[in-house]
Parts: sequence; C-alpha cells; structure tokens
Amino acid sequence: MKLLQIGLCAVLVFAIVAHGAVEDWARAVLETSAGLLFLFWAARAYLTREDSVFISPLLPPLLALIFLALGQFLFRGTASPYDTRIDLQLLIALTLLLFLATQAFRTSDDWRFFVWFIMSFGFLVAVFGILQHLTFNGKLYWFREMRYGGIPFGPYVNRNHFAGFAELVIPVALVPLVLGKVRRERWFAVGLLALLPLGALFLSASRGGIISLAAGLGLLTLLLVLRRTFGKHVLAGAVVLLFAFMLVSWLGVRQIIERFSSMQSLEVTSGKRASMRLDTWHIFREHPWTGTGLGTLQTVFPPYETLYDAKVVNHAHNDYLEALAETGIAGAACCAWFLGALFFRSLRRVLLQDKSFSAALHLSGLVGCTGFLVHGLVDFNLHIPGNALFFFLMANLATADILSPATPAPARRHHADSSENYSLTRP
Repeated sequence: MKLLQIGLCAVLVFAIVAHGAVEDWARAVLETSAGLLFLFWAARAYLTREDSVFISPLLPPLLALIFLALGQFLFRGTASPYDTRIDLQLLIALTLLLFLATQAFRTSDDWRFFVWFIMSFGFLVAVFGILQHLTFNGKLYWFREMRYGGIPFGPYVNRNHFAGFAELVIPVALVPLVLGKVRRERWFAVGLLALLPLGALFLSASRGGIISLAAGLGLLTLLLVLRRTFGKHVLAGAVVLLFAFMLVSWLGVRQIIERFSSMQSLEVTSGKRASMRLDTWHIFREHPWTGTGLGTLQTVFPPYETLYDAKVVNHAHNDYLEALAETGIAGAACCAWFLGALFFRSLRRVLLQDKSFSAALHLSGLVGCTGFLVHGLVDFNLHIPGNALFFFLMANLATADILSPATPAPARRHHADSSENYSLTRP
C-alpha cells in the first residue's frame, strides 16, 4: 500500500500548490489522477486476491449526493447540465480519493506516515507563504500574473483559502503536543511544525480563518475538560500559541496589512456577503426539494441579485446555503448525514479510546474539520478542490478505525478498534 499512500500524498501536494486546483487544467489532472490511482488499486487487489475492502462511514452520504446530482443531470433537473456535470465529475473524483485513502491508511504506522507528511508539507507551505507575503511583487510564485486580482497568500489567490488549509494543518501537530503524545526530545521539532502554520495564518489576516481556528481550539479545550486531561502538556500548546503571536509581532503584521490595504476593494464587502446569502436563501425557497442543480449558482443567481455591483457571483460565501440552493432538502439530508457520521464516529473514538495515540489522531482530524466547517459559514473553501480533498482526508483521519501493525485486516468491514497507546515518535 506504500505506493498508493505516496500517490495520494502526491495528488494532495499537486492540488494545493496548483492554487488549490481551481483552474480547469488542475481539476483535470486531479480527476485523472483519481481515476488512475483507483485503477492501480483495483489491479493490485485483483492480482493479490485481496479480500479486505474497507468502507468509511463517510462514503454512503457522499454516494447518495452523487446519485442525487446524477439524477439532476439525467432527468434535466438542473439549470445548467454542463455545470452540474463538471461539479459531479469533481465530486466523484474526491469520493474515489476518500475511498482509496480508506484502503491505504489502516494501521497506526500508516497514519503516522500521513501525520508526519501533513506536518512537513504544512510547514513548507507556511514558509513559502510567509516569504512570498513579505516579498510580494503582485504575482503568484513571483512570476504568474493574477488575471482577476485577489489578496493572495502562499499558493492561493485568496488568503481566506490559505486559512482553510491552515485550519486543517495546525491541529495535526498541535493536538498530539497538547495530549502529550510527543516525546520530550521531539517537542521542539513538532512545536516548530505547528508554529509556522499558526504564524502564517495570523499573517494572512483572514478574520474568518482566525475565528474558525479559535472554534476548533474551543472544541479541543472542551474535550480536554471532559476527559480531564489538563496537565503540563497543555502548557506546551499554549507556548506554541504564544510564540506564534510573537512571530507575527516580530514580522510586523501592521506593515504587512497596510501593504495590501490598497487591494481590499478586491474582496467582497460584508454588506455584499449578507446580500448574497439572503439572495441564495431565496433561490432555495423557490427550489426547495432538489435545488437548481449542483454547481449552478453562478447561472441562476443574476435574477435574484438585489445588490448589483457589476461583478460575477460564482459562490455564495456560505457553503451551506449554496448547497441548499443547488441540491435542496435532498442534498441537505446527504450533508447532514455526512456531518452526523463525522462527529458521531470521531467523538465516539476520542471518548472511548481516551488516552491512546489513536484518540490523538482522531482528535486532530476532528479539530481541523471543525474549524474548516465553521469557516464554511462565511466562505467557500469546500469549492476549492485542493481544500475539499484535504478536508475529506482529515475527516477520514477523524473517523477511521486505526489498527495496530500486528492486527490482521478483517474482510469487507470497517477497521477493528485499536486501544494500544502509541507515541507520535515511536521508532
């Protein structure tokens, strides 16, 4: 499974560094890669006579949403068959990648590899974002012109979408540190891997991102209180947060924000966001059962627009309202099913496994997903393919049954629970 793990990580790296895979060519590469990886897995499973197929609890609601969108497309229940087909292809690709991640990451050693990869990759993206921000010349990667403007950070055209990435990265290092699942001699390394993404998030000056991170940390604090695990390890997390504030102060965040103040007009104002949310709600009220069609908001929005500013509205800046408008109550039921599976399964694992290493991994995924979902109230990170893929992988981390390396894989069922106590840095 190592090749499949590497392939999944490579797809995630590409999706993030290619500006979140928002452009057509990048989406095509992501979708093609998903298909090729699935064929590789299927061929390997056939040749090795593998009879263990692991099904994530997140997969059924995604399949239900796929069938809903397919019905919209086939029975012309969409305002734009082309837009629905494009978004349906992406949804299928992301679902395939989630399924493959469930097959590739099974044991604690597999997940330990994934965690170190995410921490290292997040650190590198954060370093790049800080350097580019401090030396910004108006171009992405210092050479690519931004055709439609924006306030970029790192590989993203929109700093709020970098914040969505950071919200998922930070808990992977911070939670094991707080729970004491990191050896003392590795505190500095893991703390540094948490520090730079934290500092980069604050430097991005994304209000939604900072508030969403606070929501995730609030959930972490609540669970620590319920589990009564406050102790000296919590102090390590507080020290990382303190150093992050110090880093931002040293870099001079006020001067950095002022440098980009001339670009603030490129962002949607709060008044326009409120108007877009209300108009999107009106779309849902007129198409309550199955919506206007997956991916059709940009097509159907103009007649409902009440605050016209001569700009194209492609997203509602609220993932939940947009899902309601495009898929109606049927789509909302699928989304509620997904969120219920995510929170119920992950909280169950965190509370039952208590102080095991597996619980620390589940809690990392849950905290990251919580912040990301809160951010969805004011932005559209789920419509950034790279961030959506990362969210699905973290949701899989939050809900997966993590086997010990010695535990045999059960046939055609979920992972067996593992209650062994592992360290993030166990050799």
